[in-house]
Amino acid sequence: MADYEGEIRKIIHKLTKLDEEKIILEVPKNPEHGDYAFPCFILSRETGENPVHKAKELAALIKPSGNVISVSHVGPYINFKVNKTALIGETIKNIFKEKDEYGSAHSGKWKKALVEHTSVNPNASPHVGRARNAMIGDSIARLLKFEGYKTEVHYLVNDVGKQIAMLVIGCAGRKDVTFHNLLDIYIEISKEAENNPEIEKQIFEKLNKLENGDKKVRQDFENVVKICIDGQKEILEEFGIKYDSFDHESVYLWDKKTQKVLDKLGKTKKIFTDEEKRIVLDLKEHDIPMETPVLVLTRADGTSLYPLRDLAYNIDKLSMADHNYVVLGEDHKLYFAQIAAALKMLGHEPPKVIHYAFVLLNEGKMSTRKGNVVLLEEFMKEAKDKAKFEIKKRHGDVHNLEELSKVIAYGAVKYAILRVSPEKNVVFDWDSALSFEGDSGPYIQYSHARIASILAKYEKKVPQNADFTWLKDAKELALANKLADFQNVVSKAVQDLRPNAIANYACELAQRFNEFYHTCPILQAPSREILEARLALAAATKQVLRNALYILGIDAPDKM
Repeated sequence: MADYEGEIRKIIHKLTKLDEEKIILEVPKNPEHGDYAFPCFILSRETGENPVHKAKELAALIKPSGNVISVSHVGPYINFKVNKTALIGETIKNIFKEKDEYGSAHSGKWKKALVEHTSVNPNASPHVGRARNAMIGDSIARLLKFEGYKTEVHYLVNDVGKQIAMLVIGCAGRKDVTFHNLLDIYIEISKEAENNPEIEKQIFEKLNKLENGDKKVRQDFENVVKICIDGQKEILEEFGIKYDSFDHESVYLWDKKTQKVLDKLGKTKKIFTDEEKRIVLDLKEHDIPMETPVLVLTRADGTSLYPLRDLAYNIDKLSMADHNYVVLGEDHKLYFAQIAAALKMLGHEPPKVIHYAFVLLNEGKMSTRKGNVVLLEEFMKEAKDKAKFEIKKRHGDVHNLEELSKVIAYGAVKYAILRVSPEKNVVFDWDSALSFEGDSGPYIQYSHARIASILAKYEKKVPQNADFTWLKDAKELALANKLADFQNVVSKAVQDLRPNAIANYACELAQRFNEFYHTCPILQAPSREILEARLALAAATKQVLRNALYILGIDAPDKM
């Protein structure tokens, strides 16, 4: 296959001496501008020159050659037009050849990645705000797998924290404890603790006994945590999100790795005992935005705090994979900066972090302790109910209503959340999320199903060696151009750790297909040659939509 991007990168490299791997190409939103575009911002950052002037200067120096038939500039972009007939044919043939792997540059081959995500406290059913963590983490893991990384997904279980001690106290004497009443128990004991200092005292007594090896207390903790993790796992698996390992913090107490971390930090001469008799790490030499930059590692009674166990866990993770990633809420930015500084003091490279903003309620951020939450389980049920209503409104009773409503509902929720850049808040709107038009999961799924229906009506094998010189309409060329851009989009998404780039691409591809479909008849094409070429273009689009939806963790149905 002709390497159009490689040709263009070589041209740019020759003029600018910029490393070819740093040359990221884009596809212009307006197809009339060209097939590929190089943004000159990276050059202006290095030279200080105006990117618009730089684009104009370089475009004037580039002469068409090979598959590049014209060069121009629009603002800060150098635009390239290539031999479109060759581009269409070779893109479609490559999609048919690579199938589920089309779009992957296989840059992760022979490399191992570890993604830690979700890791919510095992004290209740997960709510929608924190479920964004799971959706982003799952999509990043899928993105890395798609790119060829051997990828493991881990969940850190905080099974020895204060919240679990509260639940152990709240569950004492109860025989009817189930996953679904844990949240009520937690809210009840939290309110009681606010008004009763004795509860607070009991909590720390439990934690002290736990770390000192009390078998009865340890069993109580394990029982409560198992109920919660089994329940959370069931909900998240129903939502299509799975984990390779549930890593328990308690392991780092029992094998004394927390003590080893304390010993190593002691050698840095940066830990001390504060006036409250806690062991504290001094971070003054690091750029930590705190009035007193420290990291508290233990309580006054010597029991470990979460940061100490987290340091031991992070050191463990770094030995498991070449590339480490963690997904954390934006409220953990300061905490992660502290952990990263401590890891560097110990000679370790911190994992790459993806921070995300929240899904908000009208009155503010979701909180498990206060009880003003939208539980993911309830949210999923409501999504399915609303999807059933939409399906019945369009098609009446269908035989696979239950399964189809789940596919559409879960796809709608995931897409509505993943399409938003992680650092931005998500305000969820049911009408737009479940719409079969516009920027939504059902719209993309329906586009995939529409193509499947067309191919089924053809009733023959799609001709993969069609004569693509018959594809000359602007909508045909624009669709093929978008298909050719998928690898660039995937590569940039991997580099930036941004699933929203894949979501936005999938929607734009679906839009390009529907514009093509409404302008260019497929089964009623004016000739056999055009029919075969358009069928192949449609089938290639179906494959790429499927690949993009896989990365997002969304099912691609053949019927809707």
